[in-house]
Amino acid sequence: MPVYEYVCRSCDAASDRILPHSEADDPGPCPACEGELRRRFSRVAVKYTSWGFNATDGLVGDRPSRGSYREVAERAERISEGDA
Repeated sequence: MPVYEYVCRSCDAASDRILPHSEADDPGPCPACEGELRRRFSRVAVKYTSWGFNATDGLVGDRPSRGSYREVAERAERISEGDA
C-alpha cells in the first residue's frame, strides 16, 4: 500500500498515512488538532529496470546486426548491475 503525506489546514502539522488508493482522498482528521488534512504531493524515488527505459532503449535496434535477444538481454542485465 502507498504512503501518503498530509498537512493540516489548521495547525500545519504533517503526518503520513498508509492507505489504499481508494481511501487517499479521505484520510480522516489531523492527529494533533482534529483539523482537516490536505494531501501533500512530494517526490518519489523510482528505478526503472525493465525493457523500454533509458538503460535498455538503445540495445534493441531495428537491425539484426545488434545481436540476438539473448545477447541483448545479457547486456541489459550487465548495464543494470553497473558492469556496462
